[in-house]
Amino acid sequence: MSNRLKVQEHEAIANLSRLGWGIRRIARELGLSRNTVRSYIRSLPPPVDAEAITEEILQASALRPTGAGDETDPLSTAGSTPHPNQTDPLSTAGNTGRKSLCADHAELILAKFEEGLTAQRIYQDLQLEVSFTGSYQSVKRFVRRLRRTDPKLVQRIEVQPGEEVQVDFGTGPTLVQADGKKRKTWIFRLVLSYSRKAYSQAVLRQDTETFLRCIEAAFREFGGSTLTINLDNLKAAVLKADWADPELNPKLIDFARHYGTTIMPCLPGVPEHKGKVENSVAYVKENGLAGHKYSAVPEVNRALAHWEKTVADLRIHGTTKRQVAQLFALEKPALQPLPASLFPCFQEGPRTVHRDGHVEVEKAFYHVPPEYLRQEVWVRYDRREVRIFTKNADGSLRQIQVHRRLEPGQFTNARGIGGGQGSLQANLDYWLKRASELGPCCEGWARAVAQNRGIGGMRTLMGLVRLIDHHSFPAVNRACERALAKGTWRLRDVRALLEAKEIQTQITFVEHHPLIRNLSEYGIFIRNQTQNP
Repeated sequence: MSNRLKVQEHEAIANLSRLGWGIRRIARELGLSRNTVRSYIRSLPPPVDAEAITEEILQASALRPTGAGDETDPLSTAGSTPHPNQTDPLSTAGNTGRKSLCADHAELILAKFEEGLTAQRIYQDLQLEVSFTGSYQSVKRFVRRLRRTDPKLVQRIEVQPGEEVQVDFGTGPTLVQADGKKRKTWIFRLVLSYSRKAYSQAVLRQDTETFLRCIEAAFREFGGSTLTINLDNLKAAVLKADWADPELNPKLIDFARHYGTTIMPCLPGVPEHKGKVENSVAYVKENGLAGHKYSAVPEVNRALAHWEKTVADLRIHGTTKRQVAQLFALEKPALQPLPASLFPCFQEGPRTVHRDGHVEVEKAFYHVPPEYLRQEVWVRYDRREVRIFTKNADGSLRQIQVHRRLEPGQFTNARGIGGGQGSLQANLDYWLKRASELGPCCEGWARAVAQNRGIGGMRTLMGLVRLIDHHSFPAVNRACERALAKGTWRLRDVRALLEAKEIQTQITFVEHHPLIRNLSEYGIFIRNQTQNP
């Protein structure tokens, strides 16, 4: 078999097999036949049991004497068997090395490891509890031996100062309140991709308003905003996930416009696209919060703020190899200036216009123009007003209506018996005003109707106004004038006068009557008067 495989291939098969890779996967990755891989794996020694190795660590720490400067790497023999002549079961064959300083505290390290603490947290606790003098790397090597990984090739992405911030949520500590009740929390984490400066906040929900307020608080803490915000496709931010053209929550779009940034969700199911914050959430839980109990959210946030300043900001980051606070000092001038005001606080959501032309918001009803009947609109509301929008093709909003905020159960465009708003008398006054606009005769007849019939004449006035749809203003005024002269206050009488033709009375002249003189007598009278001076 050694004639067919190179030394590098031997080592690759052995290492991948220890990582848990299957024969088919190893063969495909290395370009070898499955039979060759299978034969070589069968010839390998049995895998090392992590629990057995841990037991050997404890036994070795109890049996071997401690010597100054006797430090060895407990992980240097990963995947190999102990040499028969060596007393340290973790030493590589032919390389005895020095005893690790962690061996004296193996039981304490093991107990903390079983609690789920990270190597960095264990190292911090060792410094405080037992005045540990070893290095962080020695603790990391000691702990790493108990872990198994399945590495995947990912492309590293690095950005310039002020270009990107990554955002994520993670489960937070369970609050144990004074009455014994428990409440679940979430940890919001925002990390500047360049300096790794971060902001953490505990919250009780993951809705859109909470999400935006957390980002806003982080920007205010940093003293500026970034050009882009990298986040996953949580429901509070992304309505429809799409790598090329995601449908974002309209409120998130306005928030980004307010702070001069751009929302860029990562590809669904690929957390590596925001890897700088993925491990950061775990770092908060395992380093900043693990081992502590809390009863209220403000208590958690105070602890997080203190931990950020005293631990997270002062650490030497494992990737950048520089202190987070010092690197942030270089990035801060590249951040965009903050706007003078906070982002307006409001709630929003889609609504469907009811058949009566209203949409419901917090149990109150607001009028929408009739052309949007039975369509979906977008509403935004706060304590003072309700604004109604329609969505454009590009996802932007166009405002179509604004209302003042109402109490539950109220309507903005409710109608009374008279078809208008307000009391019966207000409706009657409204129709009197409408009738007076038709002309003076219509106004006189309408006031007479209101005086003689009261509220009962309201619909008569409504009918009078509608007569203009089929008759001219002069014709309606003439009919009202004649109806007023006759003293009739019914609309049907006005209609009859409009439809009836006016009959001219024919007068016949009388030729002979005792009072009528002959025309010749008038002639004699005129001559006598003109001839005699």
